[in-house]
Amino acid sequence: MLRSEAGVLNTHFRKFDRPMGLAADANRIAIGTEMQVVEFHNIPAACNRLQSSQPHDACFLPRVAHHTGDINVHEMAWVQDELVFVNTRFSCLATRSGTYNFVPVWHPSFITQNVPDDRCHLNGMAVRDGHVHYVTALGESNDASGWRANKKNGGVLIDVQSNQIAARGLSMPHSPRWYDGKLWLLNSGTGTFGSIDLASGRFEPMVSLPGFTRGLSFFGPLAFIGLSQVRETAVFAGIPIADLPIDQRCCGVWVVNLQTADVIAFVKFEDAVQEIFAVEVLPGSRYPELVNEDRELLASTFELPD
Repeated sequence: MLRSEAGVLNTHFRKFDRPMGLAADANRIAIGTEMQVVEFHNIPAACNRLQSSQPHDACFLPRVAHHTGDINVHEMAWVQDELVFVNTRFSCLATRSGTYNFVPVWHPSFITQNVPDDRCHLNGMAVRDGHVHYVTALGESNDASGWRANKKNGGVLIDVQSNQIAARGLSMPHSPRWYDGKLWLLNSGTGTFGSIDLASGRFEPMVSLPGFTRGLSFFGPLAFIGLSQVRETAVFAGIPIADLPIDQRCCGVWVVNLQTADVIAFVKFEDAVQEIFAVEVLPGSRYPELVNEDRELLASTFELPD
């Protein structure tokens, strides 16, 4: 969590097993990890029990842990109060179940089987008018790991409602978002942030940033964008951002003013942290806490119906 403490920036870390997907609103946070989706709820009364130099205004405690198996959970969102997540290994959108590891609810038209082959590397999702309306994938493939063959510019944006390709020729796209009447997108392989002209399917870049862009959230006229330094692996080889020298690739969160296209702030990690997957703004909270390992607090804090 990035938050202000006594006039300086406080970077507050919590440990999870391979965290990637993230969904958040004022009173709950869901985190997709290596084999679970864990949901935390805000319990304001617990703030008084936290030891801190500054009063907390939110305290998120674990409420539900759902075991998915290793499905490579990517982006997530609450849709009409149901948590929908991108199941990347099975190339589908899915929901939780009291009986099954997950329930597939949609897959691209070119995917023919529910198998853990990561065929197209489905990764991002955008909610519009109360439904998942768009998703991103790194390729248009029905073969196991087939997206890798043309990752430089084989990325696609898919209209979920029609199951048609809305844009092609993207470079490892991530984090589509419908905001303020436009469809925003991170063209991650080029390190750019911009929007999609839905009439033509053309990506219109707004700003180029010094890293692999992944993770996007908005607040007012501001866009908060995650940047990764990108690892020296075959996954990222051959994409434009990987051509930058490693010391010029950054990891952190950049803030862009949508009205001027200016970068107005950034948080840069220079050691230890090399990748950001998801970014979410917590509206209405300035100094939140998330507790996942304090056994004493978790064992003695209870929430009951009125």
